[in-house]
Amino acid sequence: QVQLVESGGGLVQAGGSLKLSCAVSGRTFSSYGMGWFRQAPGKEREFVAAISWSGRTTYYADFKKGRFTISRDNAKNTVDLQMNNLKPEDTGAYYCAADQFSTVVRGTAGSWGQGTQVTVSS
Repeated sequence: QVQLVESGGGLVQAGGSLKLSCAVSGRTFSSYGMGWFRQAPGKEREFVAAISWSGRTTYYADFKKGRFTISRDNAKNTVDLQMNNLKPEDTGAYYCAADQFSTVVRGTAGSWGQGTQVTVSS
């Protein structure tokens, strides 16, 4: 198990940018696939992006491509989500997840953070 702590959320106007960060502690970070998920009010949690343990493979939800970028720094035990051109429909709680890459993509990761709130105003 690893412990995940998200940060970087906040209130931003439509068209703006935010960078979320997830700090990871516990077992060897570099062996985990990592991902970001989002849960909008009244909706189910949805996949946003994932990155393999090496960082060489990334995978995005179709509607996030071109606006969001996931990256990781195995030396710092962090994974980031850069979000550009934000839209009001991007509002929600954003969660970091850790497990094998394929497990993260399926949304069944074993480790989750507490989430950070992103609110995009129109």
